[in-house]
Amino acid sequence: MTPAETGRAGEALAAAWLEQRGYRLVARNYRCRGGELDLVALRDGVLAFVEVRARKAGGMVAPGESITPAKRKKVIAAAYAFLSANPQLEQTLQPRFDVFLIDVTGPDPARWSCRHIESAFDLSQC
Repeated sequence: MTPAETGRAGEALAAAWLEQRGYRLVARNYRCRGGELDLVALRDGVLAFVEVRARKAGGMVAPGESITPAKRKKVIAAAYAFLSANPQLEQTLQPRFDVFLIDVTGPDPARWSCRHIESAFDLSQC
């Protein structure tokens, strides 16, 4: 599986996992000048901007370690752009930055280990 295929499979896994837990996806791979949002999901009055990171288990960099301050800035910039393009969401929902971490343990995504971290970072961490 190529890194791009792993990334797509990881995002699909994260999307399915979130939907099974009551989230409603409103955007996937939202791109703008400032960056990209992997997933944007709604649940219980929260608009979650979800960064998905899939890495081979035992690799040099763990999934969570790959989210640098520069990456957080790009996610936040993309979230601002998304909210500007969707002002009705900004007025009614509380935004939050989540991370979905995946340890890739083989070719079958159903066997991958994953963890959803709500409120993984905020504006003060950039």
